[in-house]
Amino acid sequence: MKKGEFSFIGDIATMFASLPHSGFEPIGDDCTVFDMGDDALVISTDMLVEDVHFLRNISSAAEVGCKSLMVNISDVSAMGAKPVATLLSLSLPESAQGEWAEAFMREYYAQSEKYGIALVGGDTTASRDRITINVVAIGRAAKCNIKRRSAAKVGDLVCVTGKLGISSKGLVDNMFGDTHTAAAKAHRRAQARVTEGEWLGTRGEVHAMMDISDGIASDIKHIMEQSAVGATIELSAVPTDYDIRYAVTGGEDYELLLTVDKDSFDTLAHDLMAATGTPLTAIGHITEGSTLIWLDQGTPTELSFEGFTHF
Repeated sequence: MKKGEFSFIGDIATMFASLPHSGFEPIGDDCTVFDMGDDALVISTDMLVEDVHFLRNISSAAEVGCKSLMVNISDVSAMGAKPVATLLSLSLPESAQGEWAEAFMREYYAQSEKYGIALVGGDTTASRDRITINVVAIGRAAKCNIKRRSAAKVGDLVCVTGKLGISSKGLVDNMFGDTHTAAAKAHRRAQARVTEGEWLGTRGEVHAMMDISDGIASDIKHIMEQSAVGATIELSAVPTDYDIRYAVTGGEDYELLLTVDKDSFDTLAHDLMAATGTPLTAIGHITEGSTLIWLDQGTPTELSFEGFTHF
């Protein structure tokens, strides 16, 4: 019987649990962490595959170049770290060699330059007919600033940056040919909360944090499992300009999902807005137990839809 994505990852983590980790933290967070004394390195990797993560007839080479970097450094930012370097591997069919690859690299460089991120290695190879892109992202932060999924505390507020659902709505727009809408463009050109993630890493009232890549219906469960807690989410509080289904289940928003000491929320939200211009919204709270409860205007409700999974 075919296993789900997260069950498969869990099996892999169990398989390798007995091997020496040589200073690296085991599987379970946005990045692995390598202790360097007062500082730590965080390292993550993500893959983009043509016809799964992007369509070449809709997304330009520049848009794919931007997205390839952003989805990876988003994991670094979600740990409270500053992205400092990447490794890039490309598998390109003949049709993507030359002009497409050059446009891809120009945008990858432009976005790397914007954040001061070095490209320090990688690989290139040919493929039969589709593009595959793999990036390893490396970040650095003071060890005390690293945020993990496992740090949520009962009573914390569950919060998100920005607004949710635009990328999911954009995916639908793109698939139905509405490629010029704001949502469609946002989906093709992902943006990570780089400044916000590093800034939030310095704040002790922020406990658990991760990026929203699969929709909060999936991602809040990662925090719950790693922190051994439950959560209650109020649907009417979720910040979105679109149908709530896009906001709750849609992947690739790359906003930040975090838990915050409830008495510090107002100050934190004010300070984040002042420092970055990004709003912070409380959408629920962390509870004892292991149950996820959804509320609609305070009334418990059952969702008829789930977050994204790759399998």
